[in-house]
Order: sequence, then structure tokens, then C-alpha cells
Amino acid sequence: MSKITTLFQELKTSGKKGLIPFITAGDPDPKLTVELMHAMVRGGANIIELGVPFSDPMADGPVIQRSSERALALGVTLHGCLDMVKEFRKNDANTPVVLMGYANPVEQMGAERFAIEAKAAGVDGVLIVDYPPEECVDFAARMRIAGVDPIFLLAPTSSPLRIKEAAKIASGYIYYVSMRGVTGASHLNTQDVASIIPKIREETPIPIAVGFGINDAESARTVSKTADAVVIGSRIIRILEDAAPGQAVQSLENFIREIRVALDS
Repeated sequence: MSKITTLFQELKTSGKKGLIPFITAGDPDPKLTVELMHAMVRGGANIIELGVPFSDPMADGPVIQRSSERALALGVTLHGCLDMVKEFRKNDANTPVVLMGYANPVEQMGAERFAIEAKAAGVDGVLIVDYPPEECVDFAARMRIAGVDPIFLLAPTSSPLRIKEAAKIASGYIYYVSMRGVTGASHLNTQDVASIIPKIREETPIPIAVGFGINDAESARTVSKTADAVVIGSRIIRILEDAAPGQAVQSLENFIREIRVALDS
């Protein structure tokens, strides 16, 4: 049983919902990434999504695009991201880490090598945004053989067939994109989320995490009424952008703790 699956079972037993914050590896400073990861855990994060910076993202809004541009300008690569996970694992062997990114860096490394190196670094799950589930049977199988959960996206536009295809090969959790559009948008319709999640549950027992448009304690708490976990990304990047010099780590930890309290209330 994977670390992510075990975590969701523990959350369900305790009656809690998962908190999955996202940061882009290397932003605002590669030397700060591991410290930020630990700060999120202290604040109450259950899983960390670590973004692999990419030059041409298709799902990320301007906030996360800026973070990728800053990280790339600082020389952050897929190998560098794996090194950050290794460093994180020196002091945290338990918190699941999911790499989230795009196909190009994985294709350059080679899927088989990527699976092996990701597992060796301590990665627990992989979400490649532009890998559609119906074309990723082999990739998903390779990840599972390596002991890494292949995580896939579903969206409001996903057809019943797409939901079935994702349910067949995904493990760890399903990432449900709560709206049409890109990350950081503000038009979250929680009623739509509440109506679609039961349809996904009809096809799979895999936990469902909801992201895109969750910006504060209220939206996180509302979405968690039907989802198993919430994912927050763009708001976190903005917090790091706005933090005073030397205050990024504490500002992030404080925000994560605020969301944790809301989810547990």
C-alpha cells in the first residue's frame, strides 16, 4: 500500500480532510525550497505538491507561470527538483511528496529512468498535467512498478469515458480541477463541485482532491465538505511573492495553519 493511500485511510478514520499545498521548486530561491516544504508540514499539510518548473505551461495561470519563470532563471531542473526531495527526506520520511509538472522534462529523461529516480529520491506520486489517462496505461504501470502513484486530472469538461479511463489507472488520488480555465482563477462554483464529485465516486473509490480557485479558509472548508482533500497553489505563490525579506517561511507556515484550522473546524 502506498504512502498516499495509507494517509487517506488515516484521514478518513480520523474524520479529517487532506490539505495539499503546492509550491514551485526553486521559487523564490532554490536554497529555500526544502525549508518551505518543512514549514508547510509544521502548519498542517498532509501532502506536498512540488511543481517542476516548465517554460510553456498550459494549465497554470500567470501567478504560477511567474514562479516557473523565476525558478528556470535560477537554473532549476527536474534533476534539481529530485535533489530537493532527497534533501527534504533527510528530516521527513513520512509526508508524501507529489511531483507536478509537464511531459517534456519527463520525456527528455525517459519515463523508465524517471520512475526509478523519482522513487529513489523519495517521491510518492507524480501528476503530469499533459498526460491524458487514456494514453498513459504504460506510464501508469511503470510508475506503480516503481512504487510511485500515478495521479491524473479530471475537470468539469471530462466526459464519462474520460472519468472511467482515469479511474482505471490512477492511484493515490484523483485531482479534480474545480473550474474551466487556469490556476488562480477566482470563479469557483462550489455547487458545481458538489454535484460532480459524486459522479466520479461512482466510478472509483480513489480519494478526490480538489484544486484551482481555492484561495482562503472559507473556500477550502466549503469544498472539503464533498472532497477528500483540497489543493492550494496560486494563493501560496502570491504569499511568497508578497512576503517581506526573510519572512517567506513564516508567512507560508501561518497561512497553512489557518487553512488547517478551517478544515478541522
